[in-house]
Amino acid sequence: MAAPGGSAVITPGTPSSPPAPGDGTMQYSLILEHLVGEKRRPKDVIPGGLGGIPTPLKSEEQKTMERVMESCGFKAALACVGGFVLGGAFGVFTAGIDTNVGLDPKDPYRTPTAREVLKDMGQRGMSYAKNFAIVGAMFSCTECLVESYRGKSDWKNSVASGCITGGVIGFRAGLKAGVIGCGGFAAFSAAIDYYLR
Repeated sequence: MAAPGGSAVITPGTPSSPPAPGDGTMQYSLILEHLVGEKRRPKDVIPGGLGGIPTPLKSEEQKTMERVMESCGFKAALACVGGFVLGGAFGVFTAGIDTNVGLDPKDPYRTPTAREVLKDMGQRGMSYAKNFAIVGAMFSCTECLVESYRGKSDWKNSVASGCITGGVIGFRAGLKAGVIGCGGFAAFSAAIDYYLR
């Protein structure tokens, strides 16, 4: 039976002839041989990489990038940049809701200009950004160093690094302020670590 266009109609149950080798089609069995058969190329895998699931071996570039990203210097730089951005945003926000921004202490009844308000907001944002960047870099670096020294990754690392960071920052104002800073930062670090983990 021929179709109107001259092409043959294949009815179910009737055998069809295989395509000729040079007509541009691939046979399914040839593809299967390359995927799961004898012609399949083996991959180097780690037998129990992900809990028993084989994973491919890492290239030298991947290993180098992992070493760089796990280094204390990279972590400290990342925390410094993140702290700078977050501190700047926080400083601009707090300056925006402060009613005393741009006021002149010599003449408190004079309304400040937009330039004075923006200048004050920028100064406060930069001040907060620097402080947050320093604290973030100090905390991240000390946590990485404590973790490298101990060889463990648990809540004690963040508590110890919080105490060191708070103590160093508070020690500029005296011994008592250093002790209070150590305790406050350690407690805050423990609370954040408990909440996140």
